[in-house]
Amino acid sequence: MADIPGQGRGTVIPRVVIAAPSSGSGKTTVATGLMAALSRRGSKVAPFKVGPDYIDPGYHTLAAGRPGRNLDPVLVGEDMVAPLFKHGAAGADIAVIEGVMGMFDGRHPTSDYGSTAHMAKLLNAPVILVVDAWGQARSMAALVHGFRAFDPEIRLAGVIANRIGSAYHAEILEHACDEVGLPLLGALRREDALKVPSRHLGLVTAAEHGPEAVRVIDAMAELVAGGVNLDAIVRVAGEAGPLDGEPWQAPVQEASRPVIAVAGGAAFTFGYAEHAEMLAAAGAEVAVFDPLRDTRLPEGTKGLVLPGGFPEQHAEQLSANEALREAVAAFHGPVHAECGGLLFLVKSLDGHPMCGVLDAEAQMTPSLSLGYRDAVAAADSPLCTEGIRWTGHEFHRTVVTPIRGEKPAWIWRDRAGSVVREGFVQRRVHASYLHTHPVANPGAIARFVRACE
Repeated sequence: MADIPGQGRGTVIPRVVIAAPSSGSGKTTVATGLMAALSRRGSKVAPFKVGPDYIDPGYHTLAAGRPGRNLDPVLVGEDMVAPLFKHGAAGADIAVIEGVMGMFDGRHPTSDYGSTAHMAKLLNAPVILVVDAWGQARSMAALVHGFRAFDPEIRLAGVIANRIGSAYHAEILEHACDEVGLPLLGALRREDALKVPSRHLGLVTAAEHGPEAVRVIDAMAELVAGGVNLDAIVRVAGEAGPLDGEPWQAPVQEASRPVIAVAGGAAFTFGYAEHAEMLAAAGAEVAVFDPLRDTRLPEGTKGLVLPGGFPEQHAEQLSANEALREAVAAFHGPVHAECGGLLFLVKSLDGHPMCGVLDAEAQMTPSLSLGYRDAVAAADSPLCTEGIRWTGHEFHRTVVTPIRGEKPAWIWRDRAGSVVREGFVQRRVHASYLHTHPVANPGAIARFVRACE
């Protein structure tokens, strides 16, 4: 396996992208199973997920034993993808990158920007296509041939067939792949033991799933180890091309080490690994606390970060922690809240009392708000100066009424071209539904830490 000391310019980092023709084909099972199976063989595996998904990286973290990280050119820009990848792959023997949706499905219907294919090109990485083979035979040849021919810049290196019916079915599929000159690198039978509970926004997070998440990952590892040629996967990963540039480093600045409390635990799992790294590099002392269990903020807290998650699934327990709710309500330092954090700050969530920092109510709805937003900061806050542009992502089925305060946090245009004003900027609070990636705007993180001093 290639050596990657320093990971500087032109270094080859063994890596492979796991793609699929569509969502639901088995990417997560294969990618997570690969991470776990390779880790159990003694490899140091760097796990990645394409796009703004917060759930899969939690399972990747358990499988690989190191932080699952996101790679998203829409949120951070194309130029930051390789540096962030090298940062996350530091010290690893191999990187496994799980794709998003179908291989060519990106932000726009006429472009692959932000897609798995786009990521494979940015990372100069070979691709393995995971195909749901249930009900397929020789037709597999036409499908994989089409995916290989659609974009010649993509290096499709092999196929893994998911949900096969028998050993004979696997033989048929192997002949189909041979017919178009692509190796079948694995064939996996359907396994009910791999099912992860789902709900309104996708899978149940690993943090909430607890010991059951470990059991599911164990089952994935066994399935992949028994049905996939791991040596062939490692060879494919070693065929990745050079990747120019230096690893990303969090900008460093001097500060008086203000304590910034970051909500975690089962209710607040939606965050990027780089966020805490950037807060620390900017001079903060990061203290993680669990609003489901802790009855007070960490000692000496000067700033508060409330990331996204599923507080709506834990509303009764969050509400019952009256001591912490009162501590948050009485806190007068800078607050940065996103999505789930926003819900924690309102007066009530589905009728359960919350912190009451914001004069608003929240409730579940049947409608999903989902997609990227090209936003502009609508007011000065501890996080942003007015006019800063920041592309973020919405992902929720709740509604906050009213949707904005006297000073909204963000302004953007919806698909119809109408102006949307959303979120709250009041006192020293910046709260919104918008999930943002801190690497896209390091000045905002530095500004927030300064405000906490």
